[in-house]
Amino acid sequence: MPGRDPRARLNIVVGVAGGIAAYKACHLVRFLTERGHRVRVAPTPAALNFVGAATFEALSGNPVSSGVFEAVDEVRHVRIGQEADLVVVAPATADLLARAAAGRADDLLTATLLTATCPVVLAPAMHAEMWAHPATRDNVATLRRRGTIVLEPAVGRLTGADSGPGRLPEPAQIGAMALLAAERPGALARDLAGTRVLVSAGGTREALDPVRFLGNHSSGRQGFAIAEVAAHRGAEVTLVAGAVDALPDPPGVRRVDVVSAAELRAEMTSRAPAADIVVMAAAVADYRPARAAEAKLKKAAGAGEGPTTLELVENPDILAELVRTRGAAGPVIVGFAAETGDAEAGPLAHARAKLARKGCDLLMCNDVSGGATFGAEDNAGWLLAPAAGEAGAEVTEVPRGSKHAVAAAILDRAAAAAAAR
Repeated sequence: MPGRDPRARLNIVVGVAGGIAAYKACHLVRFLTERGHRVRVAPTPAALNFVGAATFEALSGNPVSSGVFEAVDEVRHVRIGQEADLVVVAPATADLLARAAAGRADDLLTATLLTATCPVVLAPAMHAEMWAHPATRDNVATLRRRGTIVLEPAVGRLTGADSGPGRLPEPAQIGAMALLAAERPGALARDLAGTRVLVSAGGTREALDPVRFLGNHSSGRQGFAIAEVAAHRGAEVTLVAGAVDALPDPPGVRRVDVVSAAELRAEMTSRAPAADIVVMAAAVADYRPARAAEAKLKKAAGAGEGPTTLELVENPDILAELVRTRGAAGPVIVGFAAETGDAEAGPLAHARAKLARKGCDLLMCNDVSGGATFGAEDNAGWLLAPAAGEAGAEVTEVPRGSKHAVAAAILDRAAAAAAAR
């Protein structure tokens, strides 16, 4: 679904409720302002017990208010919500969720939530027992039914010695989801509830010896973005992660770590039959050493006397194998093609040929000439689907946007294909 220009400068309200995770809102404000957006912070009175107004004013460059009786002549309790392009509340405590669901307007933040007509994103943070309580679950369901985006909380350390679901996601994760909601309306709709999604991400490493390996430049960011967006859309997501750049776990996602192509193959082939959608975003090494040395390979004493050749064997084609072995009621399978042009053809032509060879339902092609997209926050390319005729493929351009926006575009098509099966 087309949306706002991702380069547009937004008026963003960052709401902060009174929980210990309020300190993370400082990092969220910085994340948004560094991307050129205008940010106004609306803390609850309780939030100011954790972080002072001066901190939020310094980070945002705007005055901070919490009550509805401040600057009454400006009708601030109405104007802030009316003028916002995006509202994101982090943390959204159990109390804030309850007041928002009830339509309360007893402070500036809840009044803003009632007047905002833009996307509203709430990032819950509370103890696990509070998150699991039927009252909180009902409040979340009510808010989602009204169109408010309530993100999944992370799992991890809470206050004290407690741990479990209810931890506030990292500020960059919240910021990415909030900007996605503004950039691509409907991208975080809860349309994947009950859908099982299996995603692979990152590169594989094939050992040469205990120290060295053959690998590639894949950061894993696109695969992680797909898993994260799918989870926020209600899917049950398993992420099989190879070598990645220390990426945090996507909230609401089960993560399984692997190293080699053989390990990735074992996880994907065993889990794929139970999935409704499989996304092979991992960059699997095409070859591996025929033999991995048990000890570190030493450089010869004399120049030019070391090994000059390395015997390689081909790794299994995991994507083609998943397509070949699925049954008639098997999952929708999405492949990836990181392509560069050469003397024979351009990236898109190579992707058409790959789609025909692999037989998957969708293929996302990225032009990675010059190392483009690796480790970057944005992406672009073409989404290919099999089609009759000489072209052999239906091609849809995916315009440049955040990797989460690209993830949403892929999931839109995959979900439609799964519904049609």
